[in-house]
Amino acid sequence: MLLDVTDFALHDAFRVSESMQREGQGVYKVDAARSTVALDNTKVFPKNTEIEAELTFATEDAGKARFVRDISPDPRAMTVNERQSFVELPGPGFTPRSFSPRAGYFPESFRDYDAPLGSPLAQQFILRHRLIKRDASCKSKCEALAPIQYYVDRGAPEPIRSALVEGARWWDQAFQAAGWATGTFKVDVLPADADPMDVRYNIIQWVHRYTRGWSYGAAIADPRTGEILKGNVTLGSLRGRQDYLIAEALLSPYVAGKTIKPENDPMLRMVLQRIRQLSAHETGHTLGLAHNFAASSFPHDSDTTVSVMDYPHPWVTLDKDGAPDLSHAYPVNIGVWDKVAINYGYREFDRSSKPVEDPAALETILRESEKSGLVFITDEDARPLGSAQPHAHLWDNGTDPVNELERVLQVREAALKRFGENAIKPGAPMAQLQDTLVPLYLFHRYQTEAAIKEIGGLDYRYSLRGDGQMEPKIVSNPDQKKALAVVLKTLSPQALTLPESLLRILPPRPPGLPHTQESFPSHTGLTFDPLAAAESAADLTLGVLFDPARASRMLQYHMRVPPSSPSLREMLEAVSNAVAERPEGGHTMSSEVERAVEVRALEGMFTLAANPAASSQARAIARSHLMNLLGRWTTEAKPSDSAEAIHRAAMIARLQEFEKNPDKFVPVKPVDAPPGMPIGDDEDIY
Repeated sequence: MLLDVTDFALHDAFRVSESMQREGQGVYKVDAARSTVALDNTKVFPKNTEIEAELTFATEDAGKARFVRDISPDPRAMTVNERQSFVELPGPGFTPRSFSPRAGYFPESFRDYDAPLGSPLAQQFILRHRLIKRDASCKSKCEALAPIQYYVDRGAPEPIRSALVEGARWWDQAFQAAGWATGTFKVDVLPADADPMDVRYNIIQWVHRYTRGWSYGAAIADPRTGEILKGNVTLGSLRGRQDYLIAEALLSPYVAGKTIKPENDPMLRMVLQRIRQLSAHETGHTLGLAHNFAASSFPHDSDTTVSVMDYPHPWVTLDKDGAPDLSHAYPVNIGVWDKVAINYGYREFDRSSKPVEDPAALETILRESEKSGLVFITDEDARPLGSAQPHAHLWDNGTDPVNELERVLQVREAALKRFGENAIKPGAPMAQLQDTLVPLYLFHRYQTEAAIKEIGGLDYRYSLRGDGQMEPKIVSNPDQKKALAVVLKTLSPQALTLPESLLRILPPRPPGLPHTQESFPSHTGLTFDPLAAAESAADLTLGVLFDPARASRMLQYHMRVPPSSPSLREMLEAVSNAVAERPEGGHTMSSEVERAVEVRALEGMFTLAANPAASSQARAIARSHLMNLLGRWTTEAKPSDSAEAIHRAAMIARLQEFEKNPDKFVPVKPVDAPPGMPIGDDEDIY
């Protein structure tokens, strides 16, 4: 049978046009006259056929296409290759495994309309590779009929390539713990004659792109059973450069007369630690595993891995001289939770020499894990905005997020005292210090988010009826108040004021070193703006603190258990009091920083008061607090300090503007901070 699939091959299957329009890049449409099938990448393999199209997208309005301008010589058109895969479904012999929200896997779901009444319509299985015992009667250290084999991209340079291989190989430890023999999970460098588009090869791919960005762990799976047919990891080459920059900022290592050799380069050592961990993390996704963002809250020492499926922040300590130490930035080996998850997903049960499912044994695996204190919480429950879970965070450390924030602030303070020209190589533009400063100045940002989630927090599990897990529990009043007290330190002038000794050596950026999205904002034109840097850092804290879901929860929890949960009004008053303190005279940089932060706090409260996502009473309380501030400031004596008096008058005028028509009042948007993400993270595309 001969079919003409040209039109099908040339359609925008990936919906690039929709994505561009959704991202505000203008209206791009496929230009059929400038599009063709890419025959060099259109291939047939034993189990899959790949058809690749070279599509040219054109627009009549290139003015909006700022991203396209970065990568295309002419933003009026761009060429994108889109590939469609036709994959042979596997034969019989695979036993699907039921999905449990407690086990740490992605689900493969479909609706079975023939299911008996009273039975679930939605059928859910976990995603996993096929793994069959060579000897069905084997109970321990069982040899697999066909081991799971992964390959690392030959194009990855050394020593990155070896780190990718080593990190991915950690998974064999988990398979051994699940009853399999050594070598059940294998990782090697891709043979020179192999094609990564061949579905028979599980690939860890190394790619270049314009900016550092997400890494991906993707899988092609049988939609009927959840059987993974091909795992494909995609890692960006700029990730290591960002980690190297973080290490330079922390260490300020380029001391005059000191030579850093590759074999004892502490920055490179940290990068390779991270690459190993990231390789294991992304490979875990291609084994079917979801994130476990609560892993870092499990009690452990710095050398123990709880789960590679968490987002780890570098573990930085201070040595005996008070200098940052990165030697244990990332732990090695697979984690204790990862072994539990692989045990649930890949342990095989046999009866009469045939693989069968054993729900009781699987339940025992999860219950024993829960008894040990291990917690599994995944993506939506861990995001900084909206989430109530106090144990699940992105890029955090420590069993107590508040204590860890205090420790992180101490490390940050010590590193900032050492920060200067030694943070960049001899011969580099001094303005490069502006970019190197960014990850250090914002070093506390993610741990701050973790601590804030104690406030208005609800501790819970993915509990099922009869599984014995804890009931949801509101975070205690003392813990919430402790969190707020420490979080407010991130808004203090002591934390946000840069020393004059550093500001003196920061020149404007020279030709060839333009501002980018990685740079701090500036109100002062070409010169470095320490106030804008402080505003952006403050807005990172305030945006999470004044999250409308958090405010609404605080209101409800205080009403449910009044003595045991702080009120929303208490939190707003604590913020206003903290940012109004001026420990020094009005004509100092630290006072100016605190005035800028107070303005940002006021605008954050305006945003909460007007945010329709917050409950009506939460908005009303925010409005009431703002009007209390207006009443207080208009009746108090005018500040004697001229700078403070001018500042206070501007705040009063802003409040009066809000008072006239709060429903149409427009708060000033947050000051953009450099994105920060990914510090070493991923986005999963199943």
